[in-house]
Amino acid sequence: MYSSRIHGPDEQNLILVVHGHHNEQFRWVDLAVSEQLRAMLPVESLPRPSAHRIGEAIARTLAAAGAKVYVADLKEKEGKQVATEIKGEFIRLDVSDPKSCKELAKRVAKCDVLVNNASAIQLTRADATELKRFDLMHAINARGTFLCAKLCLPHLIGRENPHVLTIAPPISIHPRWFAQHTAYTVSKFAMAMLTFGLAAEWKAEGVAFNCLWPKTVIRTAALALVPGIDPLRCRKPEIVAEAAHVILNREAGAFTGRFCIDEDVLREAGVTDFTGYAVDPRQKLLADLFLE
Repeated sequence: MYSSRIHGPDEQNLILVVHGHHNEQFRWVDLAVSEQLRAMLPVESLPRPSAHRIGEAIARTLAAAGAKVYVADLKEKEGKQVATEIKGEFIRLDVSDPKSCKELAKRVAKCDVLVNNASAIQLTRADATELKRFDLMHAINARGTFLCAKLCLPHLIGRENPHVLTIAPPISIHPRWFAQHTAYTVSKFAMAMLTFGLAAEWKAEGVAFNCLWPKTVIRTAALALVPGIDPLRCRKPEIVAEAAHVILNREAGAFTGRFCIDEDVLREAGVTDFTGYAVDPRQKLLADLFLE
């Protein structure tokens, strides 16, 4: 069990969730930001809605905890549906487009939490990776992470408990993570390094920057783009969302520059039974990429 940061009914914070879309071999995942983190409940008491993407799960979990959520998505139909279901608001956003990100920042007047999960994936070696695919992965994963953080910082500084949470792995230089998909690996580690560097840059201002990564493969709609993965050996997106909820309740000034794993976060919070997160508890779980 962890101690929730309960905000009074007059405290207006901000959660903006930016979802992505799937395009050919690419997995566009999600980016989440936060507004009105009031009535944050202990993770054990939260309902577990069904979600198809990690960012969607984060949006639903924080909304269930009392947050007002802005859903930003390149796909209007899916984004508007999620926003409607959680009583949030929809904003159209292309995280790879700096102009689109700047327009988003103008619309968001205040910001307490940014969950930076926008990501593209293509697991191919150099000979099968077109330059436009390389550029897109780095535009979304690396530049998108930096740009969203840069544009949200003026709104985060001075807030009660400002957090930036990036869905990115702990950094490893083991050759196995580069041997089959160097371009993608570099783009994901760039997200992690940017977050770690920004934690040092903005520590004095009290803005927390942390990374979160799943211990196992997560069943999302994007699995269809990654051949050979058995969905029954995965966990549900809610485990990442509930770990994010725990992290966002940590004291920003003291908890920053960390590389967190979802299961470890929840164990530290007092969760002992993880069978409910498994798609099929009878199956052996698949470890996620980048974990030794």
